[in-house]
Amino acid sequence: MAAATQAIPTRPYRGASAATRQAGRRERLLEAGLELLGSEAEDASVRAVCRQANLGPRYFYEGFPDLDALLLAIFDRIVAEAGVRVLSAVESAPDDAHSKSRAAIETFVEYVSDDPRRARVLFVAAFGNERMLRRRFEALRTFSELVLHQGREFYEPPPGSDLLGEITARLLVGGMTEVLIGWLDGTLDVGRDQLVNDLTELFAATGESAVAIARRRAPRERTAR
Repeated sequence: MAAATQAIPTRPYRGASAATRQAGRRERLLEAGLELLGSEAEDASVRAVCRQANLGPRYFYEGFPDLDALLLAIFDRIVAEAGVRVLSAVESAPDDAHSKSRAAIETFVEYVSDDPRRARVLFVAAFGNERMLRRRFEALRTFSELVLHQGREFYEPPPGSDLLGEITARLLVGGMTEVLIGWLDGTLDVGRDQLVNDLTELFAATGESAVAIARRRAPRERTAR
């Protein structure tokens, strides 16, 4: 009898299985959270998310243990989507550092500007939540590592320059983040195409300068070879 009772929730309802319905409710909660988190209109809360999703609180806790779990899921999804798009663009770009830098920057700028909610989640909302702020730092390190990896492939810096490369990558990613915040909030008055052009040129120039510094610092005998 107990087994039969437990099986009832798994029966299809209007053609959808219990798992499908649960996944659908989770998506509604994620979208509701994105709408609230990506807007200045209202602070996100379990009650507000449920109201936005038109779902009862029990369905919230069916998908997430607490509000932070939902917020982190939203943040992680945006970072993952951005990462996939950027990597795909880099792989498809011509095989030179300038073209690949432009592909990565242009793709990321388009991603955050086409839906301003994404930009707010990535750049602003994290400062109101300690766990999201830590996740933001992790995301910046991840993108810095991507920049560092690409730089090593194209510039082939001399041995012993790893620290300088890491500093350069963090400078570029952190600096671009601040530029995008200013551009998106309207305090930096520049068109999207010009912004992409300028960021690309600065990325390339900074990368080349870092390599020149690394080579100048290399031991004379290694340089002579």
